[in-house]
Amino acid sequence: MACIAKVGGSSRIRPTQGSFPEFKKGVGDSHRQAQEVAGRKAGVVDFPKLFVERPAAAETCRERSLSFESKTKHLNFAQRIADKVITVVEKGLENLHWGEHEPLPSTVDPHVQLEGNFSPVDESPARHNLKVEGNLPDCLEGVYVRNGPNPQIFPTGRHHLFDGDGMLHAVSFNQGLVSYACRYTRTYRFMEEEKHGRAFFPKPIGELHGYGGVARLMVYWARSLFGILDASQGMGMANAGLVYFNKRLLAISEDDLPVEVRITEDNDIVTVGRYDFHGQLTHSMIAHPKIDPHTGELFSLSYNVLSAPYLKYLIFSADGEKKAEVPVTLDEAAMTHDFAITENFVVIPDQEIVFRLKEMLTGGSPVVLDPKKTPRFGVMPKYSTSEEELQWIDVPGCFFFHLYNAWEDGDEVVVIGSSMTPADIIFKTSEVPRAILTEVRLNRRMATSTKRELADLNLEVGKMNPQFVGVKTQFIYLAIVEPWPKVSGIAKVDLQSGQVVARHDYGTDRYGGEPVFVPRTSDSNAAEDDGFLLAFCHNEASGESELLVLDAATPSLEPVASVKLPSRVPYGFHGAFIPAADLLH
Repeated sequence: MACIAKVGGSSRIRPTQGSFPEFKKGVGDSHRQAQEVAGRKAGVVDFPKLFVERPAAAETCRERSLSFESKTKHLNFAQRIADKVITVVEKGLENLHWGEHEPLPSTVDPHVQLEGNFSPVDESPARHNLKVEGNLPDCLEGVYVRNGPNPQIFPTGRHHLFDGDGMLHAVSFNQGLVSYACRYTRTYRFMEEEKHGRAFFPKPIGELHGYGGVARLMVYWARSLFGILDASQGMGMANAGLVYFNKRLLAISEDDLPVEVRITEDNDIVTVGRYDFHGQLTHSMIAHPKIDPHTGELFSLSYNVLSAPYLKYLIFSADGEKKAEVPVTLDEAAMTHDFAITENFVVIPDQEIVFRLKEMLTGGSPVVLDPKKTPRFGVMPKYSTSEEELQWIDVPGCFFFHLYNAWEDGDEVVVIGSSMTPADIIFKTSEVPRAILTEVRLNRRMATSTKRELADLNLEVGKMNPQFVGVKTQFIYLAIVEPWPKVSGIAKVDLQSGQVVARHDYGTDRYGGEPVFVPRTSDSNAAEDDGFLLAFCHNEASGESELLVLDAATPSLEPVASVKLPSRVPYGFHGAFIPAADLLH
């Protein structure tokens, strides 16, 4: 289940590779504790009971054996002294719970955010010849990769779901044979915390709150000032998005540059390192860049929460050359997780979730819902080199965290996304969270907008046929987020009628995540829904995980195959399928 040792005031999560809920041998867990966990539902972890301090004699996790000198041998004498002083201060702040005196909200309570199948797993090398039930489609030649959070060190305070270290899960298909691997994306942040066995970097969503957030930043800056940490190497987690571009697979989060990873010939996963497009990218990139399927170009946004310009629009040619970097004028930094492109335009959201770092000085969060701000979408010619032609159109009462597609219809630009109510449900507890698939029409001639709700379900993290990015689509496939925040199935929505035309429910105690569409063929004359859906599914009763392959054209999204996975796959974020022909490059 887990090997947990108190290390410098924090607990290191070291789940085992074996079947849930067995304990790894030699970690000092008593037979009674093992029976207690085995008596619970397999695969469901009760962290408040699991994260207990072990007797000193039983603390055999690797980190406990590292002396202070071995952890800091790369530092000079002055740096070692500084690190000791900073660590003493840090431990004192931890003992004071970083100024937290009230019960933590559920959205940042680690015992809530990391329970059940949201809890982390250990890495797994490539495992081959997995059991497959059913028949794999011939078009499934390549690798399906999914990103998500997987904290390696148990939090000492607030922890949001977005705050975990990035881990990739890869299922490779090769002429009917299937392999699986999962690996951490080895960011600078991850490697430093792995080396020291404790959290050195502030978590951007959970921990940067109030005076405790200010204190954490000061501790981080102090370590950077003395050269204990190298701030130039970034502090990102690479845990959200994935994009395959110019023969590179990039793991992305909005707190740092993308990180290049590779699938090896043995179907394992290795981290190459931060990727700045050969010096052409100086700031982070949002989690959802867009690839034009016809030109191979990459379009993206980059935002800076500290100084203007808070947002930039980026264009890269198919071979990775930056064609444009357009500053976008905003009054303040806003959360921009996604955007959209059409054949001729780019659609840029400017919505009511904003960043105000000064709020920490009054005990608040820097991520703020501004109820006085009217959401708006900017429409600009896709190949603009300045913002002179950017047209802002108000869209009241609409917050799109994810935008799935957009296209042109006469004077209008049609945008499809999930509208969240309230807008900050990701960051605050809500009794009635809603994420309704919505069509927004932006009339460029009249500078007005209209909205149409499509399906009366909580639908999020959707995908469509990637060959239709930027052009009119009829179908989209989305995760049914009920009960919130778990995913109980997949819905296929007809964007013309606004109705759910096909649906697959996972069943009792079974939950999954984002579906990814794999076209059966590259033939432009093929039907839009001629393809298959890939989605991880976890059985919370048995503790088993699988990768489902569903026929995207059938009325029930009929399962055609299931890959039985050798270990648990936690719930995560976004994925991508990379065809074998691309991997050969």
